[in-house]
Amino acid sequence: MSAIANFMAESGHVVAGSDRLFDRNPDNQIFKVLKSNGVTIVPHDSSGIDMSFDFAVFSTAVEGDHPEAVKARKLGITVKNRAQFLCEIISEFKTVAVTGTSGKSTASGMLAFLMDKLGLGPNFIGGARIKQFKTDSNPGNSLVGSSDLLVVEACESDGSIICYRPLYSIITSLSLDHNVIERTAEMFETLSKNTEGMVIVNGDDKNLSRCRIDKPVKFSINTKSEYQADTIEYHPFETIFKLRGVDFRLSLPGKYNLYNALSCIALLSEIGIKLEDIAEVLPAFSGLDRRFDIYLDNGKNLVIDDYAHNPQKISCLMESINKFHHGVCYIFQPHGFGPTRLMKQGYIDAFIKNLRREDHLFLLPIYYAGGTSLKDISSEVLATAVKTAGKTAEVLQKRSSLFSRIREWDNYVVFGARDESLADFAREIAKRLE
Repeated sequence: MSAIANFMAESGHVVAGSDRLFDRNPDNQIFKVLKSNGVTIVPHDSSGIDMSFDFAVFSTAVEGDHPEAVKARKLGITVKNRAQFLCEIISEFKTVAVTGTSGKSTASGMLAFLMDKLGLGPNFIGGARIKQFKTDSNPGNSLVGSSDLLVVEACESDGSIICYRPLYSIITSLSLDHNVIERTAEMFETLSKNTEGMVIVNGDDKNLSRCRIDKPVKFSINTKSEYQADTIEYHPFETIFKLRGVDFRLSLPGKYNLYNALSCIALLSEIGIKLEDIAEVLPAFSGLDRRFDIYLDNGKNLVIDDYAHNPQKISCLMESINKFHHGVCYIFQPHGFGPTRLMKQGYIDAFIKNLRREDHLFLLPIYYAGGTSLKDISSEVLATAVKTAGKTAEVLQKRSSLFSRIREWDNYVVFGARDESLADFAREIAKRLE
């Protein structure tokens, strides 16, 4: 929602909005940035809504009986959900929709960044903040460009992607996340049918290979495809590879980030950009906020914060860390009771598979952002199952209680979705280790 708000404000429209998080924390950085860009922030209680608005846009996370939604309808103001309004924006551009259960934030941000560096003048609406797009008046999750190209992160969580009709689509992966795999597969198939031009697909993804997608352009690492990487070198903080004889360097670690890069390279190459030109600008991309953010790396201690929150993302993150570091303390905060209920076994399996004898897992209480939710699961359920399998795991009820044990481990990885304070927690761990 903040990306759309900022994009519309920078495009010259009058924008106002509210968020329950802003009411609780007016020092929130996005709150400050939106205000500096001319967005009016009002209380999340309906007092800011009046007849001056042409329409009101609500996230699907806001319940229909919320006072703001009720007042908007009472005043006769047109009400739209985020997906409906994003569809309207998409229809005005030559849009690239980037989706997938893992990787879509990084891939869409990387693509917009590369297009910008290559002089294509892209517009961008994303779900995460690109570090190099951040300014005093831009959170980093949107960009107003000079062309009719638009890159959007197309989230499948609420089913809205079946409404999008982009020019091109990228599908990075298919695994359990907000929905069961079969439901997500149907949405991806619908998106591909609604795509006017080519669909770029991960050729290594077994679940995607079973989707009915007409003549996809594939990228891969392990299987033969139009864009298969080879001569790959994985390093702690970068990846080096070749593609069709051209040398590439990615300033991000891990196989999962290599897939993200390959999806962007495939799209750009297919629209006529030379591989050599892409290779020249790729190393400059420094990533997204809360994606492998390093807060300490002094030779002895490592502290990283990451957004990993579904079983596939967690496994990818832990596999990358485990290649280069031993004795890691992993600290995970599940996000939402519904997602935790859905992905419970996936979480348990990911931790059992990737935790080594010298590693430790702390589970924070499930993150609750407000609203209606059935609270019938807890982090204790996950910890018990992981311990039963012979791994070391426990629930950390209060974050501050970690600090009395801070020297038990040299390496820390904090991860989980939505909660910005996790980055502050990682920052504090790094400070105390130093």
